[in-house]
Amino acid sequence: MADRVLVLHWWHDSGAVEHTHEVLRGRVREADGRNAEPTVGLIGSQSVRTTDTVPPSARGFDAGKKVKSRKRFIVTDTLGLLLAVHVVAANVQDRDGARRPLLWTRLDHPGVRKIWADQGFTGRLVDWSAQILGRELESSARTLTNAASRSSPSGGPESACSRGSPPTGVSPGTTRPARLARIP
Repeated sequence: MADRVLVLHWWHDSGAVEHTHEVLRGRVREADGRNAEPTVGLIGSQSVRTTDTVPPSARGFDAGKKVKSRKRFIVTDTLGLLLAVHVVAANVQDRDGARRPLLWTRLDHPGVRKIWADQGFTGRLVDWSAQILGRELESSARTLTNAASRSSPSGGPESACSRGSPPTGVSPGTTRPARLARIP
């Protein structure tokens, strides 16, 4: 059993999982007649109920849903393919929790020039995205709904959120794979 755990750690730590995901995402996009690298993204968040086994420091109270939970932020391309994930306590506001996945998207996918978001991603976040990341964050409920419906039956980040949780064993704030050695 210990050998299996070591192999799983090697796959993750070596960058093999991240590399495989990137290659497969590119192939799916090309099979759909698109460029391998996306130019537009969608960001969404979703609160997910937690159990008592989740440490109190890793969960928060979502006032809108009135539950103790975690919140996951997901950035996808217009096909609904994953670009970035970030998990935080649910009491974190959308405009604050979105910064890391937006930054990761900027670093890992420099071709993404515009990101569509719902109304929770407004104000300072739009300005920060333009000034710091040099990216346009277009925030409107209608924009996100239209973008998801015309681009893919998978429906963008909300559908990605509902398909399941981030990888098992991932702690809040550490959902992005480490930038270690990449496989050529």
